[in-house]
Amino acid sequence: MEKAPKKRGKLKQKLLNKYRLVVLNEETYEEQLYFRLTRLNVMIISILLISIFVTGTVFLVASTPLKEFMPGYSSTVMRAQAAENAIKLDSLSRAYDQSIRYLNSIQQVLVGDLKFDELQENRVELDSFSKRSKAIVSTSVDDSLLRAIVDQEDKYNFQGGSKNKVDFVLFPPAQGDLSQTYDPANKHYAVDIVLKENAPVKAVAEGTVIFSEWTASTGHVIIIEHPYGLISAYKHNASLSKQQGDFVVAGEVIASAGNTGELSTGWHLHFELWSDGYPMNPESFIDFSK
Repeated sequence: MEKAPKKRGKLKQKLLNKYRLVVLNEETYEEQLYFRLTRLNVMIISILLISIFVTGTVFLVASTPLKEFMPGYSSTVMRAQAAENAIKLDSLSRAYDQSIRYLNSIQQVLVGDLKFDELQENRVELDSFSKRSKAIVSTSVDDSLLRAIVDQEDKYNFQGGSKNKVDFVLFPPAQGDLSQTYDPANKHYAVDIVLKENAPVKAVAEGTVIFSEWTASTGHVIIIEHPYGLISAYKHNASLSKQQGDFVVAGEVIASAGNTGELSTGWHLHFELWSDGYPMNPESFIDFSK
């Protein structure tokens, strides 16, 4: 039982034993400076110096730009750039999705590859759309498609719609008897207008020509993109007078009626009207009678 106190006494004695730290002149060995220290003093001073060094380093790194060089720490500039890149990536993703939907819409216009079941979900909306359009404007050459669109949008838009849409009207591309009407059940998303050979075909509204080429099944085809998500397609033409990229105004001659393409059965115009990728019945908005 006496060994433990002896050990503690020896440890205490070692910690409190005094030592002399002397600084001598290298040439003369003359004593220049000396310190009287104990091991306990050295330990205390060392702990204090280490604490001051660590505290100063942490403060220096935290309050200066040096923190940006620390591994795992993201700088303000990097965080701002990351946020900006995330926004750009989201915008590019949206633009990519819109481009894909737009190209799919153009493909549907060209080949009519749209399932009838997909139209059922929009049938109620399109029917009410057509009735509302007829109620707003009487059936005439100057029927306004966009008046109906504005009326539909204002129903859910508490800030009001665009004032310019009411001035957007559709003109008949040609006038004559209809040999075939709009029939989505049989994938006929158009009206066929019987015309004389080389009769002028006109643009239903202002817009930009996005397609003007020959196709084996539908002959000379011209497609025009109009404001507000509208696309009009004119097929089986004898010739085209506008090229891709041309801007046309409402009523401008864009082609001549023909009987071209494998699916054509006579001199006529196959006319389609699409809105945001969905076909619409042209008779609901345009009067084709002479």
